[in-house]
Amino acid sequence: MSTTLHTFENGAALAEGLSDAVAARLAAAIAARGTASLAVSGGSTPKAFFRALSRRPLDWTNVTVTLVDERFVPPENERSNHGLVAANLLQDQAAKARFVPLYHAAPTAGAAAATASAATAAMGAPFDVVVLGMGTDGHTASFFPGGTRLEEALDPATPRGVITMDAEGAGETRLTFTFSSLQDAGLLVLHIEGDGKKDVLVRAEAPGDELEMPIRAMLRRAASPLEIYWAP
Repeated sequence: MSTTLHTFENGAALAEGLSDAVAARLAAAIAARGTASLAVSGGSTPKAFFRALSRRPLDWTNVTVTLVDERFVPPENERSNHGLVAANLLQDQAAKARFVPLYHAAPTAGAAAATASAATAAMGAPFDVVVLGMGTDGHTASFFPGGTRLEEALDPATPRGVITMDAEGAGETRLTFTFSSLQDAGLLVLHIEGDGKKDVLVRAEAPGDELEMPIRAMLRRAASPLEIYWAP
């Protein structure tokens, strides 16, 4: 699979450049079929990108936003990706977008995952844009090394949808889209910042086991070219 590295002077320039690329792809999707879909990741890295994208003059009423993965916590929890996206992306122009959460108030994470799978299936497939992050352990989405359902999540035969994941480094139980749900997006992005993440990427590009560094699955097997956006 091909990858392209887009390098920016700093995080602010990266946020603007990535916003331009994402907005262009969403606008093209709306022009082609009237709607567009966007799946984003949590963490501290994408905040500036979210804020920049929220100001782009798109037809946001026809954009549906969801999450690549989520913790099994309600949106008011400080560790919720839903809360992060609501505070940083679903503002300004993007306040008009539709948001489809992965967390649902259900008796178990498995029940929430089933509800999320049904709700997000209505968005259609593939996603127009998927923006991934990466941890220093080589995880992306909630594909954690040692995760309880990692092999299932990475298996291309596992259907599209949301499954649960528990792992030592994950904290709370996670809800995550499967590899098959993410790997064929119209625009597939890996957004990373800092020399430390660049070093992790270099290790992931070397030969090795996908279960040890799950980002390798995206680097090696994604159907869409992986566009890597990086700033020091």
